[in-house]
Amino acid sequence: MKKINRIISLLLIIVVMFSCKKGEVTPDIESTPTPSTVTVPSWINTSIIGDMPHPSDNPLTVEGIALGRELFYEKQLSGDNSMSCASCHFQEFNFSDNALFSTGVTGDSGDRQAMAIVNLAWDHLFFWDGRALSLEDQAFGPVVNHIELNDTWPNVVAKLQANPKYPVLFKKAFGTLIIDSVFVSKAISQFERTMVSFNSDYDKYFYEGDLSALNTSEINGFNLFFGQAECIHCHSGPLLNDPSFRNNGLDATFTDLGYGTVTGLATDIGKFKVTTLRNIAESAPYMHDGRFTTLEEVVEHYNSGVVASSPNLDSEMDHFVGGLNLTVTEKVDLVAFLRKFSDTTYLNSLNFSDPN
Repeated sequence: MKKINRIISLLLIIVVMFSCKKGEVTPDIESTPTPSTVTVPSWINTSIIGDMPHPSDNPLTVEGIALGRELFYEKQLSGDNSMSCASCHFQEFNFSDNALFSTGVTGDSGDRQAMAIVNLAWDHLFFWDGRALSLEDQAFGPVVNHIELNDTWPNVVAKLQANPKYPVLFKKAFGTLIIDSVFVSKAISQFERTMVSFNSDYDKYFYEGDLSALNTSEINGFNLFFGQAECIHCHSGPLLNDPSFRNNGLDATFTDLGYGTVTGLATDIGKFKVTTLRNIAESAPYMHDGRFTTLEEVVEHYNSGVVASSPNLDSEMDHFVGGLNLTVTEKVDLVAFLRKFSDTTYLNSLNFSDPN
């Protein structure tokens, strides 16, 4: 009888031990995401761009942003597990690439310069040619692009599902242990919406009234930017861009049709997205094809005169036909001012760095 009791007691101990261990491995996971907001200067909300817009089907949450950050740096999104979004969008380069064209997992290079990721929450169309209608839409593309991450979504989802950390993170962010590509896209988009940059010396000078933020040369550049150099026509407001696609007079003929490839309209051939000047000093090389390696070369393009015969030349380029005739000193001052768009807090923020 004693022997039987001992056996029963031993079995009970084993059951209890197993139950505790099981509880430790698969804890109850909180699946109510915590709403989140992005802190921006007060002058943003009263500016022309206004409050940060959010899609109703993908609100910002603490858990979604954290998951998106993990996925932005996750190399399992690529066919050979060697590259991630961050492999072509480096924080120190304004989340762009300092290479002329980025190299994908197959060793092939693209044919357009990697665009910077900054203040995209207020944007409407994405990529140089505007082919993506939202950040969520944009996030789908690189995974299946054979020149970039070169994988399939079913394969990526299977890899993430088999990774012990991801089902838990998706449960916390979206209330499900089952991963799919839509949730991947939503999470990455949430993270990218938090990537805001409004803390440059230019902001301190222009929006906050700190007159000591710029020196004499930079103030001269400021006056040129808003005046004789005509930059403000295409690079205005807090975003220092505009939502347009323009032909800025680079070529007389086009090998890359740009926005015209997407719309199919002859009047859009040769037009490309107007990029932000935020952190522009860190975003080289410049233009859709990276043809200019320095800000000095960019300034000289407009100073010397754009290609007047370029088809669909934007009307704002009329200012530059024939050149600006800036002096050497004026060009130096203008470049000095452009460098004041740099936001070191953004470029070094741990909130946007690799979490692992």
